[in-house]
Amino acid sequence: MAKLVDNPNLAFRLARAIVSDIALYNQEKVRDGIKNDSLFELLKDELTEGREHFYGRVSPDLTERDHLFDRAIVDVMIKQAGKIESPIW
Repeated sequence: MAKLVDNPNLAFRLARAIVSDIALYNQEKVRDGIKNDSLFELLKDELTEGREHFYGRVSPDLTERDHLFDRAIVDVMIKQAGKIESPIW
């Protein structure tokens, strides 16, 4: 079994890669979710699967584990979607 990631910087890079893949393969859902303020509803299954994959690769001893994945969602999906018309901004 591979060693679990216990470095916060490496864990954040992994989270960003996972979220980036989710965004890439679900571009229409991301666009619709931002536009209609339903991003987390539309991508619930994909984000849950991504988070589970992240947890499987990152040490549970890393206290900021949840925060790192959530921050990756904001950085990769939400910030980059700033050009999409939406009532949320």
